[in-house]
Amino acid sequence: MRVISESRLTSVLSGLPGVPRVVASGNFATPWRALAVLDAAVQEYRLFMLNAQEGVPDRDGVTLESPFIGPGMRRRAGLRYFPSRLSLVPFLLTQALPPDVVIVHTSTPVDGTISLGTEVNILPAAIDAVRARGGLVIAQLNPRMPYTYGDAVLALEELDYAIEADEPLASPEPRPPGEVSRAIGERVARLVPEHATLQLGIGQVPDAVLAALTPRRGLAVWSEMFSDGVLALEKAGTLDPGTPITASFIFGTAQLYDWVDRNPRVRMLRTEKTNDPAVIAKQPGLTSVNSALQVDLYAQANAARVRGLIYSGFGGQTDFIVGAMHSPGGRAIIALPSWHPKADVSTVVPRLAGPVTSFQHSYIASEQGTATIWGNDATTQAQQLLDNVAHPDARDELREAGRLLGFALR
Repeated sequence: MRVISESRLTSVLSGLPGVPRVVASGNFATPWRALAVLDAAVQEYRLFMLNAQEGVPDRDGVTLESPFIGPGMRRRAGLRYFPSRLSLVPFLLTQALPPDVVIVHTSTPVDGTISLGTEVNILPAAIDAVRARGGLVIAQLNPRMPYTYGDAVLALEELDYAIEADEPLASPEPRPPGEVSRAIGERVARLVPEHATLQLGIGQVPDAVLAALTPRRGLAVWSEMFSDGVLALEKAGTLDPGTPITASFIFGTAQLYDWVDRNPRVRMLRTEKTNDPAVIAKQPGLTSVNSALQVDLYAQANAARVRGLIYSGFGGQTDFIVGAMHSPGGRAIIALPSWHPKADVSTVVPRLAGPVTSFQHSYIASEQGTATIWGNDATTQAQQLLDNVAHPDARDELREAGRLLGFALR
């Protein structure tokens, strides 16, 4: 790896032939300085990122590509959305969408290595793919990026060039869980078995679930990502000290980033491992808690589209639902409020109007109650969703619509 100036990197990138595909760190580890150099140096290119944040290059000549859409790509003209389970995205990069350049946001060097820090995810696979075809790997070295272990660690020889950029890492806006989220969190926490392995995302409901679990002991974490709620569990003594905390990316406060820095308790793995349903199924009592935008009386969930337009994507939801259902003692839970306050509509609908994100869950929970899905016949599932999950204001209309769909609802 050669550390070079931004002007020298401009020269390197301006010599790229054709219309290169660039894979960059996504989520909340965007290499902003390196992307700015790329955008100034290359007139036309394809930019592939997961959950791209506001501010990524978006102009004529830039084709945005992603299997999981973030606010930086959402509703953009010309967006190329590639439906894919997150566990299979590495195969997209080695087969259908080979990269020419990979740009990663990393720690500064330590003993001949650097770390991908808070964002591992699909990046090791992208690096493997680009090196196999003689492309470039470029790092943005940041002294604020924590050094994490596992698949995050790369030898300096695996990178071609690097620039130095001291930039603060993104952190979520503090949003304490509201009354509805706390009610959902308490209901979901009661569904978590003893000594379970947890998978949760980020947001008010996952945070509320984790807060409700602090009195427990012997829990573990195997998740696509985690945030400060897991640190709270660690401090409370909730987590089994003999089991590594395993994830693929991290998003949280500066306190969380300080805690994960060179912490052997935290193991960051590539997506092919964290999200492989077969590997997930080996985790004892894997309890998957995911959100949705809507569920219907067929117990199907939509977590990807709003009014028919792509909002996000599959992400890891399908990976973890399948893995959890095959885990010994595992459970797959969908948690959502019964009413969408902004749209002022029920989140339980008779039948989804668009593509389904996931189905065949163990439970679906709202602040109203919990529906037991697995093990019940279709009519019982629909009745439980109507009685226990739907908002009272929506139940009469749902009952009538459900009967028209052939459900013998009371």
